Amino acid sequence: MFEYLCDKISSAEFKYEPFKHLEINNIFEQKDFQIIIDQDEINFPNFENDEKLIKHLENSNYKAIPFPGCITNSKDYIKWHKNKSGKVYNVSSAEGFGMTYRLMKSNSKIINNLMKFYESNSFKEVLADKFSLDLNQVTFDQGIQKYLDGYEISPHPDIRLKALTYMININPDMNSEKSAHHTHYLKLKNEYKYVQEYWKGNTKIDRCWVPWEWCKTIKQQSLNNSIIIFAPDNDTMHAVKANYMHLKYQRTQMYGNFWWKKDLQKIKDITSQPRWENYIIKQSDQKPLEKITTKISHKIKEILQ
Repeated sequence: MFEYLCDKISSAEFKYEPFKHLEINNIFEQKDFQIIIDQDEINFPNFENDEKLIKHLENSNYKAIPFPGCITNSKDYIKWHKNKSGKVYNVSSAEGFGMTYRLMKSNSKIINNLMKFYESNSFKEVLADKFSLDLNQVTFDQGIQKYLDGYEISPHPDIRLKALTYMININPDMNSEKSAHHTHYLKLKNEYKYVQEYWKGNTKIDRCWVPWEWCKTIKQQSLNNSIIIFAPDNDTMHAVKANYMHLKYQRTQMYGNFWWKKDLQKIKDITSQPRWENYIIKQSDQKPLEKITTKISHKIKEILQ
């Protein structure tokens, strides 16, 4: 029943700002989308506090998963989130952190049908064909995820192990587009473009997160029922900084990736992953040495005066 998604992806034209990607609005037919977001596993009731929200997530077959910008210890998260103060369990380029919950088992017919479709060869093949990927060289994972407030991943292009990624917004709140939890798509500022060139010229070095101030946001994926798909490269900068009321509803996505198989030579050759601090170029206080010809010229001028 979801084969029409393949047709939409296959016929979509690439966009190139800020990098090569597919962006398709209204990816689901409206009647399908409405049924999806009306499911109890997507559309939660309101909650009084974080404890009740997390208990409901766990009782609804969601599980906290290791995920960039997040922790899995709900007690540590609740303690920090109360005033958003205390130890930050994240990298140094981020100010906060969150929790990501993945739906592990569904009791919904339409959700189960959708998950089966995402696991189908037809869906994987249309993505691989569109991005010229060999399915024999990749593995696949996908799922429905809810991201709690504080979730933050600073600008990054994704590690070299990731071959493709897609994100579909299925937020159950009609005003979600106005909330501050959407994915930013960015470009490095001119003064930091050298980092991108370094990644390009050093394929044995993995890519990393960088500070927000090194980049400028070109657009955000705020529309509900929209999908963005891209193959990570040195310029595919994206980021998220969630600051919203998750007791009313939760940022919800259908999320999936292709991963290069770890036995591929280009993955086995990766030797290290420097942090953003290693890319800082410090300005020297030392004046450049004066050329001998300049010294002679100055000396002649002194004699003639």
